[in-house]
Amino acid sequence: MKKALLVFLIICSRILYAQSDCISAISICGNSDISYTPSGPGNILEGIGANSCLSSTENEHFSVWYSFTAATSGTLAFVINPVIDTDDYDFAVYGPTTNGCTSLNNNNIFVTPIRCNFTGTGSSQGNTGLKLTIPPPPPPNTNGSAGNQAEWSPHMVVQAGETYYLVVDNYRSSPDGFSLTWTGTASLSSAFNDPALAPFPFVTPGLPAANPADPNEVTVCSVGTAFNFLSLSTGIINGNSTNFKVSYHKNTNDAITGGNPVGTEVVNLAAVYYYRIVYQDPLNPTNPMNGCFITGKFKFRDGSFTLTNATLTSCSNNYSGTATYDLTTAAIGAGPTHVLKYYPTMFDLNAGTNEITSPAIYQFVSAEGKIFVKATNEFGCTATAEITLKFHPLVVVTDASLRTCFLETNHSLGIFNLNNAPVTTLAGAIKKYYPSLADAVSGTNEILTPLTYTAPTGVIYIKVSNGQGCYSIAKVTLTVISPVYSNVLQDKIICMEDKTTLDAGPGFTGYEWSTGATTQSISNVAVGTYWVKLKTGDCIALQAVKVYASEQPVISSVDISNTSITVNVIGGAPDYKYSMDNINWQDSNVFTNISRGDHKVYVKDAYDCDPIDITVIVPNLINVITPNGDGVNDVIDYSALSGKKGLVLSIFDRYGTKIHQADKSNGYKWDGTVAGKKIPTGTYWYSVTWNENDKKNTPFKFSGWVVVKNRE
Repeated sequence: MKKALLVFLIICSRILYAQSDCISAISICGNSDISYTPSGPGNILEGIGANSCLSSTENEHFSVWYSFTAATSGTLAFVINPVIDTDDYDFAVYGPTTNGCTSLNNNNIFVTPIRCNFTGTGSSQGNTGLKLTIPPPPPPNTNGSAGNQAEWSPHMVVQAGETYYLVVDNYRSSPDGFSLTWTGTASLSSAFNDPALAPFPFVTPGLPAANPADPNEVTVCSVGTAFNFLSLSTGIINGNSTNFKVSYHKNTNDAITGGNPVGTEVVNLAAVYYYRIVYQDPLNPTNPMNGCFITGKFKFRDGSFTLTNATLTSCSNNYSGTATYDLTTAAIGAGPTHVLKYYPTMFDLNAGTNEITSPAIYQFVSAEGKIFVKATNEFGCTATAEITLKFHPLVVVTDASLRTCFLETNHSLGIFNLNNAPVTTLAGAIKKYYPSLADAVSGTNEILTPLTYTAPTGVIYIKVSNGQGCYSIAKVTLTVISPVYSNVLQDKIICMEDKTTLDAGPGFTGYEWSTGATTQSISNVAVGTYWVKLKTGDCIALQAVKVYASEQPVISSVDISNTSITVNVIGGAPDYKYSMDNINWQDSNVFTNISRGDHKVYVKDAYDCDPIDITVIVPNLINVITPNGDGVNDVIDYSALSGKKGLVLSIFDRYGTKIHQADKSNGYKWDGTVAGKKIPTGTYWYSVTWNENDKKNTPFKFSGWVVVKNRE
């Protein structure tokens, strides 16, 4: 059966033309196709023609030797296909043998081959070999020849374990090569097909090229730096037997022979390199699979890349000295498949310590400085870059104050235009207003009416932002200006008939009175209620003032005792003055030596207003009655005062006991009796009381004594 491996042999080897000698024959592993370009007869001039179908005098031209061992019994054939059909390729097969080339020749003269062919180019355009359709020949001729000049020779029947040698010779010694393809039911031994030795596929290093026809490509990260080829071996062997060894070469001949192996060197990206996997069993030197090898090829490609240093600029809000950065947005030129890692220092990057991990990458808080990023591509190549962290220009703000006048309806509140607070000079600044610092930072509870903000004395905060969205917060102190009143303008009390002056005092920038006056004071002010608007700066305080009429004193009662009058006064403003002619005034409320009859008494208080007056009647005094029926001084009679309201005559004994009352029912008289009986002669007290018919119903009391003389 046919295998897929092609081995390319081009020119020189470590030992010149080594594969052109039997002792260094190329081991064929399995029924693999193999191509080769022979370029000479080898180091040993071997006599392959003496006992063969080839000319007895013919030696090697451009030849190559192969050895192969049957792994299974069966038929075996092959085709030699020249690259140039006009080339004349001959061949001979020797064996089987158990002792290599030494059993096949004597002084380099080889025994009779079991198959031999020396035909020229035929109908198949130069192809030759063994055909399965031609039966095996009879025993060799007597002259030892076992071949013919036919284009094809009969196939072989081989037994498992038999080893054979094949020599292929280019009679024309042209520089062109050939390919060798195996067919038949027998399989050739190969360590590469043994599941005990190679349970896993061997892996060509690198990745497929863009053009599938090109060799795999091994990525190197540092072009110009020596590459260790042996680092590929473990991946190629892929866990198979340790008896498989890998060497690396620069051409097909070296790959076939294992010559000039490459260890560590700077690679050429334009060149094709070859690897050779050979099986050698150190415990069994005669193992027919020893020396069995396969080759492959690969190239290198440059996997290195570079990054670009970048700068991220963010906002250091409210003078915090730090900003929040999204490190993944830095334009460092990383590819979409690159794995990025971020570090605070280059030392950490090189050591792989203190990595800035997700999600901190996306919300990384830092002062101005540098961050270092390491990118790794899909080939394991890395590059680094610096990310410089910068701040946008700070939004400069200053704290401010606003003052406003009190509300007339609530002196603790004022209306503020917050936009007037001079917190920034930044052109195009965006300002938002908040009742607290926490609200300003979080953007909650925004004041939506900043032009007419009603508030008491306190603070608010203005968040000032620029075009980049950076902000700073300013504190604004709000002061409600309390009303300023006059401390000299006081309510006044004047006489009803008088006028006065109201003075608001100095220190105000404007005055407006309820009378229309705009002066500090107003005069000729009568009793009434007034107001004045007092201006201090831009604020106006409304202050009311009253001018009261003084309270008139009231004569609460008048006591008359014989020839004296006592005037009792309440109300008004003491001290009082008293007069009986409205000219001469005295401090005492007692007038003496008053004659009988009607008199006027005048009273005024400390305001010295027009006095009040009252008419006082001093009745006739009756000091003695003699109730003897003679019609003279028989009774006490005050019926003359009957027109007075509530007139009552009361009689008291010397102990103060009331013994008689004279009123309207008895004509305001007393005849010296009690219950119809005469009282004892003696002195008695009496009082006459009434209320004057004036607005105040002034009570009057007239008191005196009387001697009652009753005859027994």
